Amino acid sequence: MPAKHLLSISDLAGETVRSLVERAVAFAAGSLEGRRPLAGRTVGIYFRKTSTRTRTSFTVGAMTLGAQVIAYGPNDLQIVTGETVPDTAKVLANYLDALVIRTNDAIEEMLQFASQDRMAVINAMSADEHPTQSLADLATLRERFGRLEGLHVLYIGEGNNSASAISLAVARVPGLRLTLVTPEGYGLPESFMRTAQAAAAEHGAHVEQHHDMGRLPRHVDAVYTTRWLTMGVQREDADWLPKFRPYTVTEKVMAEVSKPDGSTVFLHDLPAMRGYEVADEVLDGPQSIALRQAYHKMTSAMAVLEWCLNNTV
Repeated sequence: MPAKHLLSISDLAGETVRSLVERAVAFAAGSLEGRRPLAGRTVGIYFRKTSTRTRTSFTVGAMTLGAQVIAYGPNDLQIVTGETVPDTAKVLANYLDALVIRTNDAIEEMLQFASQDRMAVINAMSADEHPTQSLADLATLRERFGRLEGLHVLYIGEGNNSASAISLAVARVPGLRLTLVTPEGYGLPESFMRTAQAAAAEHGAHVEQHHDMGRLPRHVDAVYTTRWLTMGVQREDADWLPKFRPYTVTEKVMAEVSKPDGSTVFLHDLPAMRGYEVADEVLDGPQSIALRQAYHKMTSAMAVLEWCLNNTV
């Protein structure tokens, strides 16, 4: 059977997204009970850029499922000496059952790794999308609220790879709603929004984007933000910061959009630039479940690895 890759949430059926989320929540509840469904498998972790949570999550998750892990740094493969990516992929497919990749580049290199059909390739973040992060986001919400249907998520900040991933994931869950409020010129492209909105219409979800902090929705279930400088990459626009300052998630913003019953939660995919996209009082406050969200990076990684290698879901 050909290998199953996860390069984009757009590659997944809505039922698969929901099943992966349910599996992640089940892993958090202790569903393994000593079983090791990936025993005898080998997973490569190839991170060309820094990572604390995602690399650790995939490594620990793979080992928890029984797989052995080989880690590669940015200069460890012969790609840096001139070997082509397809040749490297074909060689690695002789040894590895899956290769988890992180890069700051576009997805084209991952597509080349996935050109073979023996080794699963998993996108652990590219410049375009962070698909496993969105599964962790939804698993966090599913665990907290006991459901996804009917929830309203407010995303405030840049239209980056986490924003694109959560948009595509929400669009595949019936009854789920996402409002993105992004700085003018730093939102998700209109072409992408049309794609996400078409998927949302097909699945009975809702995804919208605007740039006006003066018309934030009220009584949302979750407020979500991400780091303004993704992976610490500096911007070409030297005057970017004043454009972003109004989009800081403060206690005032949380009070404005939260439900009166206190059930609204705060999400952040971490790492955080404290005092920039989020105030300390929010990140460390009682509404924040960002650390639980970070934990679900591991459960979602486990769900994806199991799906790719054991043909589950």
